[in-house]
Amino acid sequence: MTGKISDLAKVIDHSLLHPTLTDRELREGCQLARASKVAAVSIKPYAVPMAVEILAGSGVKTGSVVGFPHGNSRIAVKVREAAVACEDGATELDAVVNIGKVLGEDWGYVADEIKALNDVGTANGAILKLIFENDFLTNDQLKIKLCEICSEIGVAFVKTSTGYGFARQPDGSYSYRGATEHDLRLMREHSAPGVRLKAAGGVRTLDQLLKVLELGVSRVGLSATKAILDEARERGWG
Repeated sequence: MTGKISDLAKVIDHSLLHPTLTDRELREGCQLARASKVAAVSIKPYAVPMAVEILAGSGVKTGSVVGFPHGNSRIAVKVREAAVACEDGATELDAVVNIGKVLGEDWGYVADEIKALNDVGTANGAILKLIFENDFLTNDQLKIKLCEICSEIGVAFVKTSTGYGFARQPDGSYSYRGATEHDLRLMREHSAPGVRLKAAGGVRTLDQLLKVLELGVSRVGLSATKAILDEARERGWG
């Protein structure tokens, strides 16, 4: 399968979230995103003004994260973090749900949090991508319920993972799966048609990217953006 590099780039959110990234690396990542004309950059909150400046006039959106990566802050703190990101120029917000509240099935709290975050985004001209962190949600019914709540509220995107949701394994080690085919199919099936789907975590090759797009994904969070676009060019994408 081949196509246009420009079409491929427009499904990519270039991720600049690793805690070790320096300001120099963040600037270089934003410059790569600008040159590649991806959909958006997802950057550490303090660096949103930097990203806005570098991406100005490029059509590449600036995104920030909220409650990242564990989702444990109070609702008021998350709302304020989202508002500050918008004040700094972010137009996309990737927010982590309160995972413990989901596991405890405190759906009133969960819905209140998602609505508050969606409301602050809407009020500031930004869209919300609600991160489930599926590696922690072993019961599919919890994921389905989250999809239903997000659909009722009208969230722009439901998203699989942060990419940093390392779950403890039986042998005591930590690992994560990220965006699995099972979860993507489940989330697409149980989300309203107007709610888009974002895959994040574990997509590192062109074939993996193409596969998730076939499953109904509209955006993919990537740190391997350059490698994947280079692979596409090598394989004859125009």
